Amino acid sequence: MSQPATDHRGATPPTAPRPAVRSVPAIRSTGARLHVDLDAVAANTALLAARTPGALMAVVKADGFGHGAAAVARTALAHGASWLGVTSLDEALALRADGVRAPVLSWLNPVGADFTAAIGHQVDVAVPSAAHLAAVTRAGVGARVHLHLDTGMARDGAAPSDWAALCRAARRAERAGQVRVVGVMGHLGCADVPEDPANAAARTVFAWGLGEARAAGLRPPLRHLAATAATLTDPAALHTMSRVGAGLVGIDPSGSTRLSPALTLTAPVVGVRRVAAGTAVGYGHAWAAGRATTLALLPLGYADGLPRVASGRAEVALRGRRHPVVGRISMDQVVVDVGDEAVQPGDVATVFGPGSAGEPTVSEWAGWAGTIEHEIVTGIGARVARS
Repeated sequence: MSQPATDHRGATPPTAPRPAVRSVPAIRSTGARLHVDLDAVAANTALLAARTPGALMAVVKADGFGHGAAAVARTALAHGASWLGVTSLDEALALRADGVRAPVLSWLNPVGADFTAAIGHQVDVAVPSAAHLAAVTRAGVGARVHLHLDTGMARDGAAPSDWAALCRAARRAERAGQVRVVGVMGHLGCADVPEDPANAAARTVFAWGLGEARAAGLRPPLRHLAATAATLTDPAALHTMSRVGAGLVGIDPSGSTRLSPALTLTAPVVGVRRVAAGTAVGYGHAWAAGRATTLALLPLGYADGLPRVASGRAEVALRGRRHPVVGRISMDQVVVDVGDEAVQPGDVATVFGPGSAGEPTVSEWAGWAGTIEHEIVTGIGARVARS
């Protein structure tokens, strides 16, 4: 049912009928819907698995990049992945609670994390410092760890100056039967630009780190440096495993490979009005109609993940054609200028999709917002229904 017309301040005009009041559910009432194409995830996984000579870790952090961690995990495992990766232990334990039993690595945890639970649920953990190693050894016997080396990003991972000592301490813990060092990991900060000299420098640091681990007496079977972009563009960065997250859902940061986008976001038209030239739209009257036109109202906004900064640039698809979003994107709603199109309440707009029918893509929304695709797909709010 369409809502009564409102003026630009949100007040109901005096002549408008008073709407009936009824109780409604308190959650997911916008009507917007996010559809996940798991066939696309399957195809991307198979392509990426074919690009690496080693194992493929499917990274399903941040709820599978906003696509559903368990569903993406199961799909990836069925199409070429043999490992799973997440940041926090909470994410790893949620997979276990969902019945996922594949090997899983968690690599970003505070020293006070529940490493006892990690051991009990057979979750591998990354160790980026001597303090983390001590916490893991205190948690119990049998922890499987991946020593994490900072190869040039100055964030997670042990600094090269601390690396040799960490390797020696890990070897002592291994000899004492407290842990098993099964992996060494690093990360590339500039892999989306394959020719960037920082990549070669990082590979050199990683090779040195592997040598130091070996000198300390460690023999980790898993060595992983490459994520999506390096897996697709940098054979020198491939070791016994690659960690791929964005690529699973159709995002290639390097822009080198055509992958299959896996998300489609739609929203119903909840209001339509014909307006005269000069009619202002939204907060601040940032846009005014240059001619008589028809405006369609969609019930989603920046609280649902549409970046407000894309106001004035974004488009959606309605009735097989693109139309501009006009005025400022609000918390809960956007207005679309459909011109003389005979749009009706209940028509469904495609906010973004794979682009195969001419609709906007996640990549375009990222461009309109001046950000990356990762931020768009992980930002869709909880009140948008998933299917």
